[in-house]
Amino acid sequence: MIRVMLVDDQTLVRKGVRSLLELSDEIEVISEAVDGEHAIETLETLQPDVMLLDMRMPGLSGLDVLVELSERKTLPPTIILTTFDDDQLVLAGIKAGARGYLLKDVSLEQLVGAVKTVSQGGTLVKPAITERLLSGLKNMRNEFSSLDRPDPLTERETEILRLMAGGYSNKEIANSLSVAEGTVKNHVSNVLSKLGVRDRTRAVLKAFELGIV
Repeated sequence: MIRVMLVDDQTLVRKGVRSLLELSDEIEVISEAVDGEHAIETLETLQPDVMLLDMRMPGLSGLDVLVELSERKTLPPTIILTTFDDDQLVLAGIKAGARGYLLKDVSLEQLVGAVKTVSQGGTLVKPAITERLLSGLKNMRNEFSSLDRPDPLTERETEILRLMAGGYSNKEIANSLSVAEGTVKNHVSNVLSKLGVRDRTRAVLKAFELGIV
């Protein structure tokens, strides 16, 4: 069972998303938070497998929550929820540690699929980021720590990075390439090391910046 926490200041949105998730027998909503401060307080006692986080809230925004929890190293796998196709806000959220984003009018299939993907270690970066944002990345510099001139990736490492950008988990990549999951984990570690980044999401953003994917 995938344990999910909802964070949104709008009651109707929370109830709507919750009602969708409860249609799945693989997901359990364990908590709802009404704002950023409530979310951070709740996370001190609960450890959800996935957090669905609204970005535009009074007080502490979703971005504030992401930044604070990332600094504390207590950020669970997080999906941004937004009613706005706001490229810059989405990119800021992903840079702060979110695994991707969904619009609030998402379908049941998309919502459940996204929660499963993120809970298994995958990302939603590539399907989430719009073409405008991808174009804009060419003229932007990522603010997180990375190597200016990364070590060259091998052909297999590049292939795995592209699959990571597609949101696939290590297990799914292993099945796709017909190799052991441990082999994929080793390749992913090498990719992170060569790019000088600390996690998969930043590896994918760095790959976009460098034009690798």
